[in-house]
Amino acid sequence: MYQYTEFDKHFVRQRAAQFRDQLERNLAGKLGDDEFRPLRLQNGWYVQRHAPMLRVAVPYGELSSKQVRQLARIAREYDRGYAHFTTRQNVQYNWIPLVKSADVMDLLAEVHMHGIQTSGNCIRNITADAMVGVAEDEIIDARPYCEVIRQWSTLHPEFAFLPRKFKIAVSGATEDRAATYWHDIGLHLVKNDAGEVGFKVLVGGGMGRTPVVGTEINAFVPWQQILVYIEAIVRVYNRYGRRDNMYKARIKILVKAEGQKFFDQVNEEFDNILTRDVDGAAHLIPQAEFDRVNAGFSNPASVQAHTPTGNGLPADASDTDKVQFGKWIERNVRGHKVQGYKNVTLSVKRPGQAPGDATDTQMDAIADIADKFSASEVRVTHDQNVLLPWVREEDLFAVWQAAKAASFAAPNIGLLSDMIACPGGDFCALANARSIPIANELIERYQDLDELYDIGEIDLHISGCINSCGHHHSGHIGILGVDKDGTEWYQITLGGSDGSDHAPTSVAGKVIGPSFSADEVTDVIEAVVETYRSQRTTAEKFVDTVKRIGLDPFKTAANAVRRTTAKAA
Repeated sequence: MYQYTEFDKHFVRQRAAQFRDQLERNLAGKLGDDEFRPLRLQNGWYVQRHAPMLRVAVPYGELSSKQVRQLARIAREYDRGYAHFTTRQNVQYNWIPLVKSADVMDLLAEVHMHGIQTSGNCIRNITADAMVGVAEDEIIDARPYCEVIRQWSTLHPEFAFLPRKFKIAVSGATEDRAATYWHDIGLHLVKNDAGEVGFKVLVGGGMGRTPVVGTEINAFVPWQQILVYIEAIVRVYNRYGRRDNMYKARIKILVKAEGQKFFDQVNEEFDNILTRDVDGAAHLIPQAEFDRVNAGFSNPASVQAHTPTGNGLPADASDTDKVQFGKWIERNVRGHKVQGYKNVTLSVKRPGQAPGDATDTQMDAIADIADKFSASEVRVTHDQNVLLPWVREEDLFAVWQAAKAASFAAPNIGLLSDMIACPGGDFCALANARSIPIANELIERYQDLDELYDIGEIDLHISGCINSCGHHHSGHIGILGVDKDGTEWYQITLGGSDGSDHAPTSVAGKVIGPSFSADEVTDVIEAVVETYRSQRTTAEKFVDTVKRIGLDPFKTAANAVRRTTAKAA
C-alpha cells in the first residue's frame, strides 16, 4: 500500500481540525446552514432522508487492516453498528449525528482517512480495478498513477466548483474491471509499439437520466503528460458545461452535443498548456516524483514468489468440505501476478443484509483475516465485495474456513445473488423507491447453489432512482425504482454491461416494458431467468442469449406474471 508521508498525514489532520471549527461555528449559530452546506459536502457529509450520511474515500480501493478496524469502531460507536461498501470503492455511514461528525473526522484522520471530495461538484475519488497491482492479467500497475492523479486533483483550486461531479477510473489490465467506459474520464494504461507506457483516454461516459458510454478521445497519451491531458479535458468542460440545468450538466451531455468540436478544443487546450501557459511544462510528471510514489507500492515484505505445495485442504477432509471448498475456489478465487499467491473475494452478499453492508463485528473479522492471511491489506471492489490481495495458495482452505465463520464464504461471485444495490429509499432522500427489500427478496430466492451455477454469470444491478448509484444501466439485468403517485414501481432492463470479460462491450440495457409493482419484481426476474434457461444454447451466457433472440421473449414472460399491474392496466 501507498505509505503516506508526514505531509499527507498533516494535511488530513488539518482538514479535520478545519471541519471541527466549521461545525462548531454552525452549531453555535455563527455560520448559517446555507454557508455550512458546501463546506460539509466537501468533506463527504450529506443530509439524507433520516439522518446525515458520511462518505469516506478509499482511493483506488486499498485499505489496511488498521483502517478497517477504525471503520468498524466508527460503525460501533457512532452509527448503528454497520457500514456500506459502495460501487465506487467508498465506505458510507447512514446514522451518524451531525454533532458527532467532527469526532468521526478525527478518528478517520488517525488512520489517514477522510471524506474530502467524496461529494460536491469536483473530481471525486479515483477508482481502479480492485486487483490493481496483483492481477494475473495486469499489463501495468495503475496504483502509482492513481495516487499521482489523486494528489493532483485533491483541493485543485481550478476544479473545486465544476458544473457537476466528475469521476475518473483507471485500469491497467486486459479485463476492464473498473467500468472505465461508464466514467467521465476512463484511463487504460497501454504500451505503444516502442514499449513506452501511456494512456488510452476515454471521455463522456456516465449513467443517470441519459446513459452514455465513454468515447475514445486519444489512443495514446504518454504517462508523463496525463495530468496535462486530464486538465485540458476538465478545463474545456468547466468552460462550456451546462450550469443552468443540473440534469444536463455532466460532461457526457457536452461531449454528446459537441462531438468532434469538443475533442478539438481539448487537444488545442492540451497544446496550449504545454506551449503557451506560464510554467505549463511543470504539469508534466517528473520521473523522480513518479519513482517516489511508486516506491510506496512495493510488495509487502512477507510476500515471496514460490512454488505452492497445495491449497491447504486436509487429506482427511470430509466429502462435504471438498465439494463446498471446490465451489468456493471456482467462484471466489482468482489468479495472481506473483507465483504462489491468489486473489480471494469475500462475498458481502448474503440473506438478511443489504448488498455491500458489513457490521462492525464483520469488519473486525475482515481485518483479522487480512492480518493473518493477506499482509494486512484488503480491497473494496466495484461490485461491493471485499478482496484479499495477498493470499498464499497453501492458506486457501484456512481462509475459506475463516470466511465461513464470518459469513463471507458464499461461493457466488459473478452469479445472480452477487448483486449490486444502492441504499435506495430506505436512506436516500433522492430515491423514488427502495432497493434493499428487492435485493433481499432476490437473494433469498436464489440460495440454491446448484441452480445458481446452472444459471451462470449474470450481473444484477438495482438502483432506487434514475441517478443510477446502483448502476442498473450496466446490469445484464437492471432494476430501476420509479415513483408513480407516491407508489413504488420498478422498470426492468436487459442486456447492459460494465465491460468486464463476460460481457466485454460496455452498453446500456434496454427497458422491456411498463414498470412492475414491488410485489411482482422477484417473479419477473424469475420469469426472465427461466426464459433464458429455456432458450440458451450450450454454454451460452445470459447476455449472449439476449443479443441473439432479442427482448420480445423476455417481455412476454415478464408480462405473464403481472398481477397488480395487470389490474391497474
